[in-house]
Amino acid sequence: MYNPAEDTPNSMYYINRERVVKSLEFIQDAIVICLCIGLFSFMVLEVRDMFLSLLPPLEFQAVTADILFLLILVELFRLLIIYLQEHRVSIGVAVEVSIVSALREIIVKGVLEISWTQVLATCAFLLVLGVLLVLRVWLPPTFDGIDPEQAVSQRYRNRQHKSELLETNGR
Repeated sequence: MYNPAEDTPNSMYYINRERVVKSLEFIQDAIVICLCIGLFSFMVLEVRDMFLSLLPPLEFQAVTADILFLLILVELFRLLIIYLQEHRVSIGVAVEVSIVSALREIIVKGVLEISWTQVLATCAFLLVLGVLLVLRVWLPPTFDGIDPEQAVSQRYRNRQHKSELLETNGR
């Protein structure tokens, strides 16, 4: 017997929604891949500049700034790779990037050249980031192969499927 499209479990809306979500995830992955390629190219240019800054006359502050900046770029690249693999932003890596960035600014400018209020604010910022790193270790792992949002969605789909089965058996 013919059933209208609204009564079927696989309506066009449901199929199109899945297709749209998959397409958007693909586009998002393509954007992140482009960011990875661009960041990698920028890292290669930065390594070249770092080696050029090692030539005489040697400026210690410039070499240190280049090395720390390269470490920040490596951590950002790692953050993008983790996102591509797990489709999540790693809190630990993001906090580490923030810590290295704050320390780079202090090392490059020099503690004696920065006002005491900025040093105090940076210390408070680093203290909060350090607490975040410590708390992250004690928090239960959210993404240990199980995405909580995915589990909730699966439960909802199972309930919806059971109710559909009950309706078809009751007819």
